[in-house]
Amino acid sequence: MKVYFACSITGGRQNEAVYAAIVQALQDAGFEVPTAILASPEVVALEEVVDAVEVYTRDVAWIEASKALVAEISTPSHGVGYEIAYALNRGMPVLCLYRQGVKISKMISGNTAGNLEVTAYAHPAGAVQAVGDFLSRI
Repeated sequence: MKVYFACSITGGRQNEAVYAAIVQALQDAGFEVPTAILASPEVVALEEVVDAVEVYTRDVAWIEASKALVAEISTPSHGVGYEIAYALNRGMPVLCLYRQGVKISKMISGNTAGNLEVTAYAHPAGAVQAVGDFLSRI
């Protein structure tokens, strides 16, 4: 099963260790993660040389081919917000994770869609556990 992982690229990479832990856990559990490269420190340089239309087309195709979307939303990102809304509108299950104590968008925290879960975590292991729990329910 494919799981789309979304996280900030240009908005900031301070949560990169959490991104890597989530992607590794997904892959270890046997999930295909088309966006696994997003957890890599090299992603910023790699994405700088890709045309915007190509990024949009590629990422939308990956979302459409996935069964669920997991997003780390501690760092605000227009792209991640767009991906979340796109997946929700397609009826896809979406998990939004954020570091405990971080303020997140009220457009996410106030969303009552039945296919959206929003979960805070205190440490990377808590984020990984939340992903496992989420995926076990879908």
